[in-house]
Parts: sequence; structure tokens; C-alpha cells
Amino acid sequence: MAVTAPGSHRSHKLHLPHGTRGSHGTRGSHGNAGARALSRVWAAPALLALVYGLWTATNDRQGGPVTAGNVVLGIVSGVVLGALYVALRRLAPALPRELRAPAWGALAGTAVAFLYSLTDASVLRVAGLGLAVTAGVTAATYYSFATHE
Repeated sequence: MAVTAPGSHRSHKLHLPHGTRGSHGTRGSHGNAGARALSRVWAAPALLALVYGLWTATNDRQGGPVTAGNVVLGIVSGVVLGALYVALRRLAPALPRELRAPAWGALAGTAVAFLYSLTDASVLRVAGLGLAVTAGVTAATYYSFATHE
């Protein structure tokens, strides 16, 4: 590709580093743009669901042997949390920040409270921790939305 500088009639070769935009497509285009976009959309929910499911199963077995019930609870919990996360990510942009922040807070607080409830803690302690996490995440996300929008 030749580039002519303004006010000059001499042609100079423009050397682009390998993989940058040029006449042969975009950076790193190897036909996998759809796969990269898909991984961006599903990587966080899948990782969240996996970690949450494993954590749930571990809390449920309480140091005992792994049972089918632990595994099923872990899988179902992970899938439900991942689905709720995806749904909230899709619906949240349509909500005003006054509702969006408590929605994220409620999801986080409920998830943490459920994990804590599997440790045989009292209902009051579980509810207190859930409310504290809900309040903290709501405040943090509201602040973030208010300063970045």
C-alpha cells in the first residue's frame, strides 16, 4: 500500500505491523469473529455458573462424601444463577439506574445468602448477610452507574 504525504509527490511505502489493519482485513481476522463475540457473551456467565455450582456443592456436602444430591444441587444452582445473570444483563440496560442497581444487589445478595444458608447458619444470620450484601452491591453499582452515565 502506497501513501503520498500531503504536499509531496513522492510515494512512500507504509509498513504496518503484522496483524494490524491493512488491505487484507482486520486485525487477527481468521474467520472466528463470531466465536470471539460468542465467548464474550457467554464466558462470564459460564464461569460464574461453574464456580457457583462447585461452591454450592461443596457447602452442601459439609466435608462429607460427594453424593448425587450434592452434584445435582451444584449443577442446578449454577445453571439458575447463570441464567439469572444473563437475563439481568439483557434486561438491565432498559431499566433506570434507580432500579438497575437494586436488581444487581438483589441478585448478589440472594446468591450469597443461599450459599451461606447451606452452612447451617441461623436464618437471622443468613438474612442479615443477604441484606448486607444487597445493600453494598446496590450502593456500589448505583455509584458506578451515576458516575459513568
